[in-house]
Amino acid sequence: MDATVSVFIPAYNAASTIRSVIDRVPPRLWRQLRTLWIINDGSTDGTDGVIEALSRRNEAIHPVHWTKNRGYGAAVRQGLALCRDDGCDYAACMHADGQYPPEAVLEFTEAMAARGIDLMQGSRVASGTALSGGMPLYKYIAGRLLTVIENMTFGLRMSDYHSGFLVYGRKTLAALPFHRLSENFDFDLEVIAAARARKLAIGELPIPTRYAGEVSHLKPVNYGCRVLGVLVKYLAGYYNK
Repeated sequence: MDATVSVFIPAYNAASTIRSVIDRVPPRLWRQLRTLWIINDGSTDGTDGVIEALSRRNEAIHPVHWTKNRGYGAAVRQGLALCRDDGCDYAACMHADGQYPPEAVLEFTEAMAARGIDLMQGSRVASGTALSGGMPLYKYIAGRLLTVIENMTFGLRMSDYHSGFLVYGRKTLAALPFHRLSENFDFDLEVIAAARARKLAIGELPIPTRYAGEVSHLKPVNYGCRVLGVLVKYLAGYYNK
């Protein structure tokens, strides 16, 4: 029997892009999909109406609407809790701006099953498409520098910790204390830190890079400081709890 997969999408002011992300979900993934959760994080641009229309078209799509914006990490945390509770074998985080490929989700789950991986990160660097796909040069350089420090801290050999395209196995969904992690954009790195602290198997696969003029809500300097804070907390044993 094929593994079941649930997908969750944190969505903030994504009325112009969320429909195209859903349209890219391949038929085979729909067949294995348990639930597709869309967390509307207090959007003010009509995202709620678009999501409701999508859910009427496809009963696998379940909207969750928040009246106030709580932040990326809070939306991901909600999505993971919903996936954990719906009993799926794997949970995949997609982004509402279309940067990450729904077409790759089953490639990830199959590789995880074959290699015994509990948490799989999508790597834009491993694909060799980071710059050609439109990643700003300053983000590429900063990301490469942070990756060196992160690998030294975690004892891993990853090429990209910051894509946000993460697929979670059932063991990870059950083991990690998502409720204790950040409500900001450093949530994904905290997931990796907590998984590493619990000796879960972490891997990566290449994904294409796609920057198409989407509005980013991430503040680079603030994010970099938060990343360093995660590393300090990891070394102090915070994620062992």
